[in-house]
Amino acid sequence: MSAIAEPTSPHVMNTYGRLPIALSHGQGCRVWDTNGRVYLDGLGGIAVNTLGHNHPELVPALQDQIAKLIHSSNYYHVPGQEQLAAKLTELSGLTNAFFCSTGLEANEAALKLARKFGHDKGIERPEIVVYEAAFHGRSIATLSATGNPKVQKGFGPLVEGFIRVPLNDIEAIKKATEGNPNVVAVFFETIQGEGGIHPMRIEYLKQVRALCDERDWLLMIDEVQCGMGRTGKWFAHQWAGIKPDVMPLAKGLGSGVPIGAVVAGPKAANIFGPGNHGTTFGGNPLAMRAGVETIRIMEEHKLLENAANVGAHLKAALEREFEGLAGLKEVRGQGLMLGIELDRPCGVILNRACEAGLLLSVTADSVIRLVPPLILSVAEADEIVAILAPLVKTFLAEPKP
Repeated sequence: MSAIAEPTSPHVMNTYGRLPIALSHGQGCRVWDTNGRVYLDGLGGIAVNTLGHNHPELVPALQDQIAKLIHSSNYYHVPGQEQLAAKLTELSGLTNAFFCSTGLEANEAALKLARKFGHDKGIERPEIVVYEAAFHGRSIATLSATGNPKVQKGFGPLVEGFIRVPLNDIEAIKKATEGNPNVVAVFFETIQGEGGIHPMRIEYLKQVRALCDERDWLLMIDEVQCGMGRTGKWFAHQWAGIKPDVMPLAKGLGSGVPIGAVVAGPKAANIFGPGNHGTTFGGNPLAMRAGVETIRIMEEHKLLENAANVGAHLKAALEREFEGLAGLKEVRGQGLMLGIELDRPCGVILNRACEAGLLLSVTADSVIRLVPPLILSVAEADEIVAILAPLVKTFLAEPKP
């Protein structure tokens, strides 16, 4: 297997450094490539394939919906939107939902909500607090909110109106916003995904919620990657016992069918009116059915408990395996959202793991990310460790580049 595959077609834009395999089908937590090789899926389509592959309850439901209606347009009522919105508000304790097609769109909608919130209060140039190492998307606005100079490079001028602060430091927010009447919101991921699996501490989450209440700001929590049961609760911020005012969702909500949502509480639910925001594909009947069925199956099969239990088992196994290992900085995360940070760039492990039959990703240059389907079993978690641990140990024994 070569280090990096050549582009699969001269007609496809060269926007991805792809591994030299093409996947053909999957079953549960395993996928097969077009040459018949099998892989254990530790990536879950980047935290998307909540129910794994070819789920025996999801597939017939989607087939049923495709035979009825895939798309109708938001000119008309879509009953599935009401059904999914009711479920999401029940699970979150919030009140209203807007549906789109991606996490980027959900985050973009959140930024628009914050700006309109400010304008409605007479603030002409609203500003939003965002975080170092954050990732919220690749549109110009979400890229501007993102805290990664590498992905921002070449796309300036970026959108103004963002104040950037470090993680888990309440005094840093207070200092950065002191005397500034234009601040309207604080926006962050409960656990940073692309930034390297960095969690916000529970006490810090409570402090930011209190600060937003005190100063009449919106608390906007990006649960695109860490939400939908991945940490063992429906939404990762629920471990802190708080509620946001705005919560973007996507990824795992549709188990692979493109879907995004913005769920809002009373403070933000009525900011948008007709004409303020919209989408062509968002809220289509197929995506809504995928969301409804995903949640139903998660509840019936107790996948939150599975994510918590199997995730704790996997984390503990990795910590035991790597205890005292030189070059291994930390195993962190919660549930089935785990990161293994090394003391050096480790992109080569992506390829080596693939060769050994394990799919994963490397993010923030030096963090191995595991976000497998929430149906992962203890035996499959042990298999991940059995494949990955020798690769990491061998890699760290090599001379630093």
